[in-house]
Amino acid sequence: MPRIFRTFLYRLMALAIFASLATPIVASAQESGLPIPRFVALRSDKVFLRSGPGLRYPKVWIYQRRNMPMEVVSEFDTWRKVRDWEGSEGWVHQSLLVGSRHVIVTDDTITLYSAADENARKIALVSANVIGKVEDCPASMNWCQLRFGDFEGWAPRQGFWGLYEDEQVEG
Repeated sequence: MPRIFRTFLYRLMALAIFASLATPIVASAQESGLPIPRFVALRSDKVFLRSGPGLRYPKVWIYQRRNMPMEVVSEFDTWRKVRDWEGSEGWVHQSLLVGSRHVIVTDDTITLYSAADENARKIALVSANVIGKVEDCPASMNWCQLRFGDFEGWAPRQGFWGLYEDEQVEG
């Protein structure tokens, strides 16, 4: 067999092997069928962030805040690659995430109002790093109804993380 033909066959076989290995990864890249990126929250007070999608990968971080919002940026099988509000990324098993919507305050404080109007009565000042639940966030408004513990009110769509610009969330 001529050398050039043999080289061509080896390259073709290598390409076929590589393609067959890559295919399952591409096929399972969106196992859930849900949109990527999307926001979720941590299910419990202790969640391990891993360097890869599996238990054999080392733990790189331990989150100790239930309901902390996370952004799912990728999927592999039952694992979700997530990003936190500070930009840290890693892998979490899907069973440790919930679809409920929460936010974390990123400004020094945000103000909750009794209505979606800065002239409305002020209900509470919420400090940085406090986690709250999204009750309602109409796409047509620049305001969201949020709950922080016993306090529920409206806040402008700024000063917190866990919601996309112009995203609609119904509680």
